[in-house]
Amino acid sequence: MPALRLFGRKWLAASDDLVFPGLFEIALRVIWLILVVCVHIEYYADTWNCTKGGDYVRAYIIGMMVLLSLVILVLVALVNHSAKGSITNVDARKLVPSILLLKLFLIVPEVILNVFGTMWAFCKDLVVCPYEGHFSRTVIEALVIFNWALFGLAVFGLAMVFDPLGSKRYHEVQETPSAGESLRHRKGTSIWKRRFKWAFCWVRSDEHGHEAFQQVAALLSALFRSTDLVPSDILAGCILLRVKQKRETREMRRIYMLSADEPKYSTDINKVFSIAPKWMNLENARHFLRLSMAAYGWPLVMYLHCGTGFFRLLNNISCCSCFGRPEYTLVVDDNCCFCHMAGVKYISKINEQDILFASFRNHVFELPFCVIADHKTSNIVVAIRGSISLRDIFTDLTATSDKFEAEGLPPDTMAHKGMIAGANYIAKKLKEAGILEKSLASYPDYGLVLTGHSLGAGVACLLAFKVKPKYPDLKVYAFATPAGLLSREAARLTESFVFTVGLGDDFVMRLGVDSIENLRTGIIQTLHASRLPKYRILLNGFGYALFGVPPRDLESTWRDEMIPETGRAPLLLSRNIPTVAASTEAALLSRDLSVRRFSKTRLYPAGRILHIVSRKKSKTDRKTGNGASNYEMRWAAAEDFMELKVMPRMLLDHLPDNIYNVLDTILREQKDNVSEII
Repeated sequence: MPALRLFGRKWLAASDDLVFPGLFEIALRVIWLILVVCVHIEYYADTWNCTKGGDYVRAYIIGMMVLLSLVILVLVALVNHSAKGSITNVDARKLVPSILLLKLFLIVPEVILNVFGTMWAFCKDLVVCPYEGHFSRTVIEALVIFNWALFGLAVFGLAMVFDPLGSKRYHEVQETPSAGESLRHRKGTSIWKRRFKWAFCWVRSDEHGHEAFQQVAALLSALFRSTDLVPSDILAGCILLRVKQKRETREMRRIYMLSADEPKYSTDINKVFSIAPKWMNLENARHFLRLSMAAYGWPLVMYLHCGTGFFRLLNNISCCSCFGRPEYTLVVDDNCCFCHMAGVKYISKINEQDILFASFRNHVFELPFCVIADHKTSNIVVAIRGSISLRDIFTDLTATSDKFEAEGLPPDTMAHKGMIAGANYIAKKLKEAGILEKSLASYPDYGLVLTGHSLGAGVACLLAFKVKPKYPDLKVYAFATPAGLLSREAARLTESFVFTVGLGDDFVMRLGVDSIENLRTGIIQTLHASRLPKYRILLNGFGYALFGVPPRDLESTWRDEMIPETGRAPLLLSRNIPTVAASTEAALLSRDLSVRRFSKTRLYPAGRILHIVSRKKSKTDRKTGNGASNYEMRWAAAEDFMELKVMPRMLLDHLPDNIYNVLDTILREQKDNVSEII
C-alpha cells in the first residue's frame, strides 16, 4: 500500500509484498547454486577432454554460477528493502521498484542460458565427451526443468497481479475528478461482470443471471474503487482489525466495570423470556431450526456425517423412480432418486405424508423450500433453504436496497433487492400450487409458521409481509438473519411476529453493504495506525489463528502518536491519507450516507433478536465444575449488529448445526438444573 507502479502502470501488489516470495526464491536459488557448484567441481575439468561442445559446457556452468549468484544478491536486496517501514511508509521502500526492474531484466540472460542448458541436456549430439557423470547430467536436466517452471510461475504471477484498471488513463483526472471516478467505476463494473460471465457460465443461463451479475459487479467496483488497496493490504487490515477490536473490547470492559450501562446477559432463561410472548421460547426455536436445516436436503446430511452420510440417506432414496416407479406429485425439481427429499426426511424426522410440498429449484433469486405439516406444534411450516450454492451467493450479493411494497408497510420501505426477488418467487409458487389454502383447509386448527436460516431467514421475513394480510396470526422463526434486510421502521414492525436467534460473533448477522463499507474504512484507518511492516503482521496473524492475540500485541502494534491517552486507536487520522484519491477522500470517510454509500438506505435485521454468547467461566467454576451454564443471552437491538467484526468464530457461529447444538445445550443445562433443585 499503495499499489506498486511499474512500467508506467499500477499492479495489484505493493512494494512490501515481496518478502515471502523473495525468501522462497532465495532458498531455491541457493540450493541450485550449491548443486551447480558440485557439478563444476566434479565435471568441469573433464570438459577439456570433450571432442565436441566443451567450450559450450564450460560457458554454461560458469554463466549459471555467476547468474545464480547475481540473482541471489538482487533477491536479498529486494527482500531487505521490501521489509522496511510500516505499510504506509512508502519512502522506506523507494528502491524496491528499481531493484524489481533489475530482477526482471535478469530474466533475459536466464532464459538464454536455459535454452543452452536445454540443448545440452536433451540434444545428445551437441556435446560429445569421453566422461559425462550421471550426477552432472541429472542436475542439469533438473535445473533446466526447474528454470522453465519458475519462468512459467513468473508469468502466472504477473497475470495474477495485473490490474486491468492500472493504465494511467484511468487515474488521470479528465474533465473533473468525478468524471475520472465515473470512468473507473464503469470500467471496473464491466471487468467484474465479464469475469462473472466467464467463471460462472452456468449461472449466466438463469433468467435473472444477467441482472445479478450487473448488481454484484457494481457493488464490488464501488467498494474499493476510490482506494489504492491491494489484496494483501485487505488481509493485513483484517488482522489489524482483530487486534484493534480486541483492544477496544478490553477498554469497554474496563469502562463497564465502573458504570451500570453494560448490556446485561443472563444465564436465567426464565428471566430473559419473562418479557417475551409465550411462542418465543427456545424449545420452539430448536424445533423449527431443525426444520430449517431439513430444507438444505442431502448436502447438509453429507456435511454433518462426512463418512456415513450416504448410508443415512440410503433408506429414503427412491432410485427406482428412474425405472417407472411413481414419483412424488408435490416434489418439484428434485433428481430422479429424490436425494433432496431423502435429506429433508432424514433431518426433519417427519413422515413422508406430512411433507405437503417441496420445491428444490435453485436459480438466481429462486430458493428451494418445503411445506410441512408439523403435528408436534400444530402448525403448517414453510421452511426456506439458506445459502449453499453459487447461485445463492449471487442472490446474497445483490445487496442494494430496493423499494419493498406489502400491505401494512410504510410507503418508503426499502429492503435487500435479492431477497425481495426470492420472497416474490416463493409467494408466486405458493399461490400457483395453492398449497397453503389446501393445507390449512385440511388442518383448520393449525397455525402458519415461516422459518429459515441465513438467506432463508431473510426471505422468510419478507415473505411474511406478503402473506400476513391473509394469515394475520403467522409467526416467523429466523436464525442468523442477515443484517442488511429492511429499513428501520419496517424492521420494528417485525418485532411482533418474527423471533430471530443469533449466536456469538456470527458475521452474516452483521453483514450488509453498510457494514462492508465501514470495514473498508476501518481497514484503511488501521493500516495507517499500524507501526509494523506487513510481513510481521501476516506472521502475527498466523500465530493469532493458532494461539490467540497476546496482550502485549494490543499495545505494541500501533504507533505511539496514534494512541490517545484512553488507549484506543483514533477513528480518523488528522493527516491526509495518500492511498485515497484526493477527490474522494472526504466522501470515503464521510458519515453522510448519500455521499459515500453504494446503497443510500441503511438496512437492519428483522424481528426481536435473541443474542446468545459463550459465557466466560470464572476460575472457581472451572475448578469446581459446578455445572455453571456455558451460555448466556439477552434481547438485542438491531443497531447492535451494524459493525462487521473480525473474530475467530465469525464463520462457525453462523453454521446451523452449531446454533442447534447451542440451543440443545442450553435446554439440557436448564433441565439438569431443574432436576438438581427438585
